[in-house]
Amino acid sequence: MIRIFIVDDHPMVIEGMRSMLQQVAGVQVCGYAMNAASCMGYFVNNQADIVLLDINLPDQSGIEVCRLLLKKNPLLKIIALTNFDQLTYLQSMRGAGAKGYLLKNASLEELERAIGQVSNGHEYWLGKENVKESISDHNKLLLTRREIEVLRLIAEGLTNHEIAEKLFISDSTVDSHRKNLISKLQAKNTAALIRTAFQNKII
Repeated sequence: MIRIFIVDDHPMVIEGMRSMLQQVAGVQVCGYAMNAASCMGYFVNNQADIVLLDINLPDQSGIEVCRLLLKKNPLLKIIALTNFDQLTYLQSMRGAGAKGYLLKNASLEELERAIGQVSNGHEYWLGKENVKESISDHNKLLLTRREIEVLRLIAEGLTNHEIAEKLFISDSTVDSHRKNLISKLQAKNTAALIRTAFQNKII
């Protein structure tokens, strides 16, 4: 029996995947998580054979989660499950150690084929005709949703305190997000950060 663990922040996606997987022989959904923290917590005391991992999680990039999971569980096999059909996302997940890449609108047959190939030691990647190449997406996929949210407010000219009040977080948390954004986008200061964000169509 192949044990499948699903990671996605949308309940409907999780239920849809569980429903589809019930139709696949030899497969069992052993659990699910709606964010990176819950996912990492599950694998402290539990195991799975394959993880269907969303790239865009609310608290951490799925790419980083992929790296962390494989660092702690080298035998785990990860298939990206996403709406992103850009080549840069596929390449980043592959570089992080994933063994497959599926779009969320994949058919039951494609899902079954991907799980079968990956569980047998092979890989499953979308063909070139199924992905779009986009250079501007590379930086965006490194950011969490919260960081993008903070970035938009910075671009609107809000101060750390104003952003903190708007998002119901502390000033120090906003400052931490700002520093992370500057580091990830390799900007020298806030002005350069905003310019880089617009140039790369992140906001």
